[in-house]
Amino acid sequence: MFNPLRLLSNVCQGVSLFPERQKFEMVCPSDHDAVQSSRHYDLTSHKTLSDWDPGSDMVQTNQIRAYDDMRVRCPVAYSDHLGWSLFRHADVVRVLDDHRTFSNVASSHLSVPNGMDPPRHTEYRRLIEHYFAPDRVEAFEPVFRSISRSLVSELRRGGEIDIVVQLAERFAVHVQCAFLGWPADLHEPLLLWVRKNHKAALARDGDALAAVALEFDGYITQLLEKRLEAGCAKPNDITRELLREEINGRPLGREEIVSILRNWTVGELGTITACVGILCHYLASNPQVQRRVRADMRLLPAAIDEILRMHAPLIANRRATTKPVEIGGRRLAARQRVTLIWASANRDEMVFGDPDEFRLDRDPSLNLLYGRGIHVCPGAQLARLELRVVMEEVLRSTRDMALVPGRPPVFAVYPASGFSTLPVKIS
Repeated sequence: MFNPLRLLSNVCQGVSLFPERQKFEMVCPSDHDAVQSSRHYDLTSHKTLSDWDPGSDMVQTNQIRAYDDMRVRCPVAYSDHLGWSLFRHADVVRVLDDHRTFSNVASSHLSVPNGMDPPRHTEYRRLIEHYFAPDRVEAFEPVFRSISRSLVSELRRGGEIDIVVQLAERFAVHVQCAFLGWPADLHEPLLLWVRKNHKAALARDGDALAAVALEFDGYITQLLEKRLEAGCAKPNDITRELLREEINGRPLGREEIVSILRNWTVGELGTITACVGILCHYLASNPQVQRRVRADMRLLPAAIDEILRMHAPLIANRRATTKPVEIGGRRLAARQRVTLIWASANRDEMVFGDPDEFRLDRDPSLNLLYGRGIHVCPGAQLARLELRVVMEEVLRSTRDMALVPGRPPVFAVYPASGFSTLPVKIS
């Protein structure tokens, strides 16, 4: 039986973590309790006490359901691991709209431009945006369709397959290499890298994750060195263009280029893999929606955004407070870590009603799938194109996609989302 004390401190009391859509009584502390009361502040260690354990097995078994529970029971919750986690749509939107109070400089590592604030962020953001211009993105559709058709044609019909391993991961690697102009001989090394990264995350092995990150930077550095050595013979692709970019009248530094490519690629590989798995799982689990979309492929773009609203491919992003602030009835000091839980905010009942109801008439401006404000995802159109094309090919090349009885999928664990394994049958 679940023991709520394992997840929540005595400050945020409630009922069991995973009841079926049960209504909860929310008893989070007031501002006064959160800051001054010994119920939530250890006067001996001078530390804020944790409201929950985001790394617990109960949370990681089904992150989406756990965050649903937290949104109602303790919508602004503290933990040593994530700092202050925000679960409600309104609170997350408030942070996204106030970059002066909630800074993106939440790490000591260079992150271009994600980990920057204006005016520095503005300069770098302007530099990268033209790489995601609509005409430039649309030009890749034939390439992405060819990749999708090839990968889907290799899927075995009639028997069990793991759609994450056999399609989602491979598709993410292939389209990202195509977009950046990276050679096909990087496909297998990057696939192995994705699996090593997943294994390290699953084991919560910090040393292994650091080693995997260093390995990835090594791939990028080798690509840059080869292009510099090639001189005029180097391929005319995005990676080459970055080598010619300037910021404030000087060439982009090597570390800056590596950071840009790391942000684009690591984010793309993880989220696109998660997206394809989530979409396939939802359609396989909901045959009526699958039949509806198969009958009218024009519904796919809205259907994709709606499915990914229900099950976020990206769990969270970080911020840091620049000054004392009150949010959601809790008082945060300056220089506090803040974690925006996308996977909860996009399921907030106060905004979306029943978060599990599939609806194509929702206001798209409320969907935080690609963020909001000055840090809204510059590659949103690229991601939408990739996902539309691959799902069109999956549906056009098959008659049915179903889960395998007795072979339940395995959810990915934080910081990943989606599924680590997803057995399906296609016909």
